Amino acid sequence: MVASFKWVLQLHRDVPRAARFYSQGLDFTVNVCTLRWAELESGPLKLALMQASSDHAIKKGYSSLLSFTVADINNTVTKLMALGAKLDGPIKYEIHGKVAAMQCLDGHMVGLHEPA
Repeated sequence: MVASFKWVLQLHRDVPRAARFYSQGLDFTVNVCTLRWAELESGPLKLALMQASSDHAIKKGYSSLLSFTVADINNTVTKLMALGAKLDGPIKYEIHGKVAAMQCLDGHMVGLHEPA
């Protein structure tokens, strides 16, 4: 399976307020919105909003993050590291599958998800 684009992720201090901004200001459709997480879409573009754990996370460059669904997260992480990326913390085993965050060559963040 080739990696498929999942969404662009942005960190926000107030997720419902940010969701309102995109839905009312730019006519995004809100599929999910909680205090900590929102999923919106506009045509083929999917936008995920997540509550920032701190201002440090926003300033460190974790927003915006490109997220991809992959068939084998371990293999993908290995390939990206061989190309110069750095794993940002361990691969996590969540109920919905494995997830990993990687810092790419110029400091941009890439999220990986292997469905359960």
